[in-house]
Amino acid sequence: MMNTIDLRGRQFSTGQLRTVLPRPQLDVTAAVPGATELINEVREHGEAALKAQAERFDRTTVSSIRVPVAEIEAATTQLQPEVRAALEEMIARVRKASRAQVPPPALTEVAPGAVIEQRWQPVDRVGLYVPGGKAVYPSSVVMNVVPAQVAGVASIAIASPAQADHNGHIHPTILAAAGLLGVTEVYAMGGAGAIGAFAYGVADIDLEPVDVITGPGNVWVAAAKRAVQSVVGIDAEAGPTEILIIADGSADPDLVAADLLGQAEHDELASSVLVTDDEAFADRVLAALEPRVAATKHSERAGTALRGEQSAIVLVDDIAAACRVSNVYGPEHLEIHTADDAATVAMITNAGAIFIGPYAPVPLGDYVAGSNHVLPTGGSSAHASGLGAHTFLRSQQLIRYDREALAAVRDHIRAISHDEDLPAHGDSVDARFESER
Repeated sequence: MMNTIDLRGRQFSTGQLRTVLPRPQLDVTAAVPGATELINEVREHGEAALKAQAERFDRTTVSSIRVPVAEIEAATTQLQPEVRAALEEMIARVRKASRAQVPPPALTEVAPGAVIEQRWQPVDRVGLYVPGGKAVYPSSVVMNVVPAQVAGVASIAIASPAQADHNGHIHPTILAAAGLLGVTEVYAMGGAGAIGAFAYGVADIDLEPVDVITGPGNVWVAAAKRAVQSVVGIDAEAGPTEILIIADGSADPDLVAADLLGQAEHDELASSVLVTDDEAFADRVLAALEPRVAATKHSERAGTALRGEQSAIVLVDDIAAACRVSNVYGPEHLEIHTADDAATVAMITNAGAIFIGPYAPVPLGDYVAGSNHVLPTGGSSAHASGLGAHTFLRSQQLIRYDREALAAVRDHIRAISHDEDLPAHGDSVDARFESER
């Protein structure tokens, strides 16, 4: 069912570990030329190109790229009560957690009369991408919109692919989630073309360019983000979803099996990785996994992911070694099931989100934990964080010096400007004191 990688009794450098750990074969670079071509089609032909791309890739005809507000309102009204209640709970919890991500302004007096003010300013406008494909993701609407709203973004637009099963319209649950959040600017467009539309705008549908684009998507979306990031900010080049579980013999093998399967059902390229120091436990997980895979709705998809080269059971000498493997891997989702979870967490440095203990599975974070589920993939958690209010904020420094404070550093400025052969820099300061000459 899953490949086994035995690292016991051997020492690996970080570089060596990176070569032996499982990863999906995903070449974003190879997709960039094709994504750029699709973006250029949209820049040149606007709405007509977006409609043509919907027919080509989504196998459907779109009557209007901009979704009428009445359609959003109708979807919100017709939303099933239990789904509405769940989405409203998700919104409340994510909003509460996102507020903690907004830093307060800070004043620093570096010397008498010399003050630096640090403030966090939201970007003016964002474009939020909600994928279609194998599943429907109203949760991604919440995870993108709420942090932007908390950050104070004034203008929010959403794009999601048109669905053939819904006669060229966006899935109604996605529209309903937008409606619950008060977002009325929604576009039925997907893939690289949607990213290009956000980056450059589409005049014939009054779509203005955005400042930041966020949200997960397939390799074409990732490639398109790379292609436009000199024009707009992006959150990340998201790849296939992944889970890494650190577990020892004290863990429940059936729960671990359930969580490996839960991630594998997303996509054939999804990564499910178990790292353990107990081979007998690994065997119990495999035994529990097989009947679960056979019984699940998306058995074929999940089975392909679990058997793929991106998924594996990794055997290590101890939990410290398991943590090192995890840190080198840098998982999107990390679950910890060990006898001493606190000690294990203390050894972790790289992860998009960390789920601790048997009652905090990844699906909790996907929906109603309050944390954000748009997380760094492909090892990028080593240098990047997940989506949050901070994604839509810019740090700005406000500098206030009075005359005496500037005079106190006047000679220092002159000395450095002279050393750098930029005398006008020093002259700029001296000009403020010319009356003293």
